[in-house]
Amino acid sequence: MIVTTTNGVDGRPVQQYRGIVTGEVIVGANMFRDLFASIRDIVGGRSGAYEDVLARAREQALGEMRMRAAELGANAVIGVDLDYEVLGSNGSMLMVSATGTAVVI
Repeated sequence: MIVTTTNGVDGRPVQQYRGIVTGEVIVGANMFRDLFASIRDIVGGRSGAYEDVLARAREQALGEMRMRAAELGANAVIGVDLDYEVLGSNGSMLMVSATGTAVVI
C-alpha cells in the first residue's frame, strides 16, 4: 500500500475516495528509561531508548492506519499527517496518531 504525505501520487490519479483513516498508539514511559534519559539530558547526547520507542509507536500507528484503509478497499493513503502528544498527569505516556485519506488509485 502506498502511504504518502502528499495529496496524490504522481502519474496515478485518484479513482475513488474511501474516507479518512486513523491509527493511534499510546505507549507508557518506563521508569528506568526515564532515569537514563534524564542522565543523558544532563551530560548531553541522544536518548536511544526514547528514539526506539518513538519509532516503534510511529510504525504501529502507520500500520493500524494502513489496515483500516485496506478494510475500506483502498490501495493507498494520501495526505498523511503524524501527530505526537504527551499524556498523563506527569507526562508519562506518549500518543502517536497517523491520519490520512484512504483512496483507490
